[in-house]
Amino acid sequence: MTVRKFLLGLALLAMVAALMVNLASAATQTLTGVVSDEMCGKKHTMLPGKPDADCVRACVKAGAKYALVVGEKVYILSGDAKQIDALAGKRARVTGAVNGNQVTVASISAAQ
Repeated sequence: MTVRKFLLGLALLAMVAALMVNLASAATQTLTGVVSDEMCGKKHTMLPGKPDADCVRACVKAGAKYALVVGEKVYILSGDAKQIDALAGKRARVTGAVNGNQVTVASISAAQ
């Protein structure tokens, strides 16, 4: 019975450690890029001849999520949609918790 309790405790410890690593990986960072949507990413071809901002808004209305294009990487943004929408198609500076390609936006502002 003692070995069984030891192994159970060890398994519980391993799960807690894995959870801690997962939480730590969502580090707060500041990224600068162009506000887009996950469907179009860097290239807006859905509305030819229209500004990129119009395409972003149309894609989001159709169900896509806002995104931030930083170089070749596309980060999916979650946060205050009104604040993100105000910068659709524009360069923005985003600060938030980054976990893989997901960013939970804490603040967003226009970038130079």
